[in-house]
Amino acid sequence: MKKYIGFSLIIAISSLLVSPFSISDQSSEAQVLRVLTWEGYVTDSDLSHVNQLLLEQGYDYRVEVISPYAEGAEQMYNLIRGKECDITFLTLFFIKMKKEQTAKLLQPVNIDSPRLTNYQHLYPNLARLKMGIDRDGLPLYIPWGGGIYGFYIDNDRVPVSLRPYSVKALWQPEWRHKFSLNGAQEWYNIGLTLMSQGESPFYLYEEFQKENRSGVMVKSAPDGAFQTQLTALYDAAGSFWTDAPTFNDELLIVSSWGPEIHAENMRGGNWELIDFEEGHMAWLDTINFVKGLSGRKLEAAEIFANYFIGKEVQNRISNELSMVPASKTVPVNTILGDPDKILNENMFVPPYDQRSYGLMKKMLERAKEQRQP
Repeated sequence: MKKYIGFSLIIAISSLLVSPFSISDQSSEAQVLRVLTWEGYVTDSDLSHVNQLLLEQGYDYRVEVISPYAEGAEQMYNLIRGKECDITFLTLFFIKMKKEQTAKLLQPVNIDSPRLTNYQHLYPNLARLKMGIDRDGLPLYIPWGGGIYGFYIDNDRVPVSLRPYSVKALWQPEWRHKFSLNGAQEWYNIGLTLMSQGESPFYLYEEFQKENRSGVMVKSAPDGAFQTQLTALYDAAGSFWTDAPTFNDELLIVSSWGPEIHAENMRGGNWELIDFEEGHMAWLDTINFVKGLSGRKLEAAEIFANYFIGKEVQNRISNELSMVPASKTVPVNTILGDPDKILNENMFVPPYDQRSYGLMKKMLERAKEQRQP
């Protein structure tokens, strides 16, 4: 999902000139290892370091980031199916969407590879999530970094004594028009509404999986309690954002993926995550190998992945992208907190199917139509 401030991704080839290998070694045409990634995830410096590692270890490969950047599940699936990439940074729930169409194009990761020395330092609760495990029980992903759909409060304007601790507060009069919602990936707002009623944020998807049509019909009734609650949430929101949230004098609570909060605090703000007692809906971005990698090319891909779950990159995504790092070797993100606590398996966005999407779209359209101007 597109969540981050961009970085230019031009390969710094000058680093190759300091290789300890001979001129004749350098003159051979290196094969390309193609990476499909979200904007901002792989920097010039990363490419330079990885390519130097490959050169020093005798691998005749160089890493390149393909164009376009990742944009969404279907676009990434099409690029993988078209054999446009070798390594991807799939969001976890993309893997098994639409009858596992993307999972069928990936190959399992050998977590015992001698080139994946940093794998042992990953948080165990992120390493065996069901959404990323194939039918043989093998992982189709390496955890890289995650985050939450978080709500942040302005400590400079709201005293601790008045801070809300439940998502139910978003429906209270004192917060009316003083909080923002994401307007692009709106299933998160349906999840908030379900959480306010004591349900799993993914109740509709889960009931579809159980073929519990009666439960789904009750929740989705146009004149039902849930639709009324969802419409009230949309009516109470002060603003909606797509790419990034806005900050203004009216908003005391801002929803965000995280990076924008870090940037605002760097400018002197004092925004802090509200640790809702119901928990936080979470996402995890991962590293994946496309089917067909073998031999030296697979080994080169493993070296790439190992670098990206290493301390240097994990520190960067925590500090610069305000993500939750997957590695225990770096300090806990001060804004988001401990991955063991904040990234719970039952709170990861599931691989919604077409039925879930279709129903949620109708419910959201009703909420927006009935919202007071």
